[in-house]
Amino acid sequence: MPGENLSRDEAQERAALLSVDGYDVSLDLRSATGDRDDESAPRTFRSVTTIRFRCAEPGATSFADLVAPSVTAVSLNGRDLDPGEVFDGARILLEDLAAENELVVDAQCAYSRTGEGMHRFVDPEDGEVYLYTQYEPADSRRVFANFEQPDLKAPFRFEVRAPEGWVVWSNGVGELTDGVWKFAETKPISTYITAVVAGPYHYVTDSYERVLEDGTRLEIPLGAMCRKGLAPYFDADDVFLVTKQGLDFFHDHFDYPYPFGKYDQAFVPEYNLGAMENPGLVTFREEYIFRGRVTQASYERRANVILHEMAHMWFGDLVTMVWWDDLWLKESFADFMGTFSLAEATRFTNGWVTFANNRKAWAYRADQLPSTHPITADIRDLEDAKLNFDGITYAKGASVLKQLVAYVGRDAFLEGARRYFKRNAYGNTRLGDLLSVLEETSGRDLATWSRAWLETAGVNSLTPQVILSADGRITELSVLQEAAESHPELRPHRVAVGLYRSEAGSLSRYARAEVDVFGPRTVVGELAGSAAPDLVLVNDDDLTYCKIRFDETSLATLRSHLGDITDPLARALCWSALWNLTRDALMPARDFIDLVLRFAGRESDIGVLQMLHAWADSALTFYAAPEWRETGARLLADGALKELRLAEPGSQHQLTWARFFAAVASSEADLQLLQGLLEGTAKIDGLDVDQELRWTLLEPLAAHGAADESDLAAELARDDTASGKRHQVRCLAARPSAAVKAQAWASVVESDALSNALVEATIAGFTQPSRRELLAPYAATYFAAIERVWAERSIQIGMDVVKGLFPSLQDSPETLDATDAWLAAHESAAPALRRLVLEARDDLARTLRGQTCDRAAAV
Repeated sequence: MPGENLSRDEAQERAALLSVDGYDVSLDLRSATGDRDDESAPRTFRSVTTIRFRCAEPGATSFADLVAPSVTAVSLNGRDLDPGEVFDGARILLEDLAAENELVVDAQCAYSRTGEGMHRFVDPEDGEVYLYTQYEPADSRRVFANFEQPDLKAPFRFEVRAPEGWVVWSNGVGELTDGVWKFAETKPISTYITAVVAGPYHYVTDSYERVLEDGTRLEIPLGAMCRKGLAPYFDADDVFLVTKQGLDFFHDHFDYPYPFGKYDQAFVPEYNLGAMENPGLVTFREEYIFRGRVTQASYERRANVILHEMAHMWFGDLVTMVWWDDLWLKESFADFMGTFSLAEATRFTNGWVTFANNRKAWAYRADQLPSTHPITADIRDLEDAKLNFDGITYAKGASVLKQLVAYVGRDAFLEGARRYFKRNAYGNTRLGDLLSVLEETSGRDLATWSRAWLETAGVNSLTPQVILSADGRITELSVLQEAAESHPELRPHRVAVGLYRSEAGSLSRYARAEVDVFGPRTVVGELAGSAAPDLVLVNDDDLTYCKIRFDETSLATLRSHLGDITDPLARALCWSALWNLTRDALMPARDFIDLVLRFAGRESDIGVLQMLHAWADSALTFYAAPEWRETGARLLADGALKELRLAEPGSQHQLTWARFFAAVASSEADLQLLQGLLEGTAKIDGLDVDQELRWTLLEPLAAHGAADESDLAAELARDDTASGKRHQVRCLAARPSAAVKAQAWASVVESDALSNALVEATIAGFTQPSRRELLAPYAATYFAAIERVWAERSIQIGMDVVKGLFPSLQDSPETLDATDAWLAAHESAAPALRRLVLEARDDLARTLRGQTCDRAAAV
């Protein structure tokens, strides 16, 4: 990986020297199918690229990017260059450049099995081959020669030869002529958002029309595709519905017509990400096509991703950051606009509840790691960039933008966006470009706001302090702001403070005040004289980004009446705050689990309920004292089964409790019930045990030794699909056997034969918490292997292995010491690798603090 890295300094130097006028890229993908003489060698395809570019300093030297097994020919301005001399496996040396240049590179590029570059997938169900590309941040160079940095935009023309009967898609409209797919030239775009999808995909079409303000008619052809094996489950109508709702919303608010012609959406196999915003050809993980029954939370999540990627057509594709330091300029905006449009334009009107409960939890975790960084990050190179697609860049950035909207006003914010698009269309920007238009439209000086929110790291805690008079009224209510010692910045917060009281079985708000919080203590004068509250909720309505804390009265109220809160957003905020207390070792894990057992059954929002289940499972696995785990597991399983039986038959709540029961089942009686549900000898009224739920029930059976290899083979025969294979691989690796764990470890760490999806499945099965002793021998092996893995494997697989196999379940001071020893002995290791280990170390230290807190509760 280090040889493929590109530094910010190199990119700046190249951008000052070169300007790119256009690309012609010809790919021959006919090699994707058929047998080969040497199956051990990489399967390759021919890639011929012509780049027309200018050089500001004739005679200068630069380089083009290409990661390929071999280069057949290189020509610069008609002069043939020796590939052996100018190509080093990652770069092509370009010497003595002219003012105007033409570079032609003929290469053999490799198909990928890691989801990076040109990914090749063979469907086990029917043997069909499917291709798609995934590039961000810098993998287009695995498919064609280019200048791989976001600020060297150019128009692209693609042509593709493919196996007979295939269809090929790219960013522009394509046409098959004499056996070659030729695509319309794109607008100037960055290399990382070009795309090609090819194969026998199932393809559905629709269209979007709109009359613009000037009277012209905008017509956007819509398409959606998936593998043929998923076609029976593909609800393209709902995909198109959300797509049209999003296009309406963004045209209403952005005043800039969608600029990229058509709008295809491809749901592709073995995808590493949620989705990617390639203009005109957005790619998604195919898991967003649901093979079994799912809850509305799954449909909401898919709709949010569709809208997030659509927002990128403007924030990221039309206007792109200069370098990855300002990645937030696209990701934070897309995350914010995705939820904004979801809540206002679709049936998912509670989108901000999910955002508060789910997305912000991701941000809070990331912002308390030792690797936390400002939203405008210091990205030294491509490895840094890959790791910064994180909860800060996405969810914290979106949270801060929500706070900015509350600060400057919605109209000023949207008008700023409109001016930003028009001024910078098809160009590249930095932070200052955005702030300048927002200052124009809001009339506010945003320099101070930017320094506090965008240029510093860390999360503040806000705690209410209430002083009551003798007659039970508020004399003074203040908000106390704190920051971690490592990141002591106190920020300006626009917050709402809500007062709640318990009456007739409901806990409802009776007073609210908005206030600007500055410094360590801010008095909320508007609430003086109000009746004494049972609960004070700072950051009511979730206007800012902070950790909510409670005074003693409020916390006591929540322990007794959390389920009585009538407003779903307020309830979600309280749950999130209680989870943060648990993670911060301020609330024992057993107390949080008790709250879930007593109140989760009353939770109406299905997405919040699913998060509560995930948090309760994490509380038991990581933060509960080890000697209490068995008791906690029994309580959770009993509680889950109780709620499962009480849930309305056929409801999404019933399905959610069924999945949670399977996740926490461990006793012989629990496992017998799971086995009975699989075999049909046990039944819960209304619960449809479809194929996806069958795999959900099988995994704990395998993990506890109640399902063996033959059982899993029989289930795969029943579901002999790509999805079934992933499930089977995970279940196989979950079995409680030293030999099984050794085989799983070797298949991921010592071999690169598995695809990215099967690496992920194997790691998920290997790291089962039910038999920690089987994983104990791999702690030392992990630290001995990771530097080699990082050097030899692609960055995506390296990240999967280093994060996924860290010995977090060996939760002891000895493991913490071993981690510290590795870090001390490897100070010169790749910074991105050290960052991943540091983050895992921090999680482990947090685990131990949480266990100490929980153990103290038993005294």
